[in-house]
Amino acid sequence: MSQEASKTSEIEGDYLNRESIQSSIRQNFGLATDNRKTSPAEHGIAEMLVDLYKTFDEPLTHQKLFDWHILLTNGRTNLVDMGNYRTHQDAMQIVSGPSYAPKIHFMAPPSTVIPAEMECFINWFNQTTPQGLSCLPSLTRASLAHFYFVCIHPFEDGNGRIGRAIAEKALSQNSGQPTLISLSHTIQKNKKAYYQALESSNKSNHITDWIVYFSTTILEAQLYTQTLIEFIIKKSKILDRLRGQLNPRQEKVILRLFAEGPEGFKGGLSADNYLSITKTSRATATRDLQALVEKGVLQRTGDRKGTRYSLNMAFA
Repeated sequence: MSQEASKTSEIEGDYLNRESIQSSIRQNFGLATDNRKTSPAEHGIAEMLVDLYKTFDEPLTHQKLFDWHILLTNGRTNLVDMGNYRTHQDAMQIVSGPSYAPKIHFMAPPSTVIPAEMECFINWFNQTTPQGLSCLPSLTRASLAHFYFVCIHPFEDGNGRIGRAIAEKALSQNSGQPTLISLSHTIQKNKKAYYQALESSNKSNHITDWIVYFSTTILEAQLYTQTLIEFIIKKSKILDRLRGQLNPRQEKVILRLFAEGPEGFKGGLSADNYLSITKTSRATATRDLQALVEKGVLQRTGDRKGTRYSLNMAFA
């Protein structure tokens, strides 16, 4: 959940502290925390995802969307409409290029029709549940729900994050349980393709390509989530086996490697990386790395300046 919270924000250009988000999530679930200070943005996205997790099976309502928007925009001072659909008269557009020759990628419906459009959307969403009058398959419903919502673009800001939450709500309702998958993580890896798919599909009534794209992304996210869970289990086992066997420098580097997730440290860990992380001498770094290799927790490849180290997940 903390990864999804940070990645859905990152897609929109907001880079939040994952540890702070995780602390806020734990607090919302009544779990022990380190009581660290969190920003309004970090607390807001964490609380929204916890609410999504706890209330996934409830019907979607205007008030639920308003509540999520308030959480996402908590602390903002540059918005006119917070916790309400947009009311400004300016055209809601996504534009690029020079002012004398702008390229319009997307134009949302005017603010005056948003209440009616959202009433239609919410009715559609609630009628397409597995128990609804017009039930739809899981991947189709999640794809359409996200696309439908962002095309209306009902809020002044936060539409992408809420739209992705709606897609996860749809997946959860269709599976009958909270569905925690790395959807935003998967989108963030190639967000250019995400925006291209949205732009291409909202220019006509033919959205098969969007459904194929988004459904494929959901399946990729599911596979990555399974990989991530297996990685976290192995991480716990490895750290348990190493407990009390590492010096503070080695422990810091091992935790840094684990923080990179299943993808691993980009380019592999070098001696220079070790020096940068630990601020120790080269001779000490060499001894530390050799000891980690001998213990079996690190694997060594290459030689001389090309020597790289990576976690040996089989050590678990």
